[in-house]
Amino acid sequence: MKINNNEEITASEVKTEGAKGVRMKILLGLNEGSDNIIMRHFIISPGGNTPYHQHNYEHLVKIESNRGIAVDENGNSHEVKKGQSIFVKPNEMHQFRNPFTEDLEFTCIIPNPEKK
Repeated sequence: MKINNNEEITASEVKTEGAKGVRMKILLGLNEGSDNIIMRHFIISPGGNTPYHQHNYEHLVKIESNRGIAVDENGNSHEVKKGQSIFVKPNEMHQFRNPFTEDLEFTCIIPNPEKK
């Protein structure tokens, strides 16, 4: 068993093209011995966004604090807030935006993309 203190993990800037004001922590993953799944924590600053993108794996998202916008595969915007969860299908276009004044934080669980 591996127990991490999430507050002690440093968030790194996401440098993917189209990302703005996004930081990410790997809460649990390969370094902790998890070969199949990865748990990530994202922080999107006010005015920031992830790229509008897709990938070939599903993932689960839990909004941890504040609120933001989730953009779906049809380009529709949905306000999301703490306590809500989102399922993103494989190859589904999606994006997270933060037009608000406080950091949007969410946890995302994905399969290890290298296992596909």
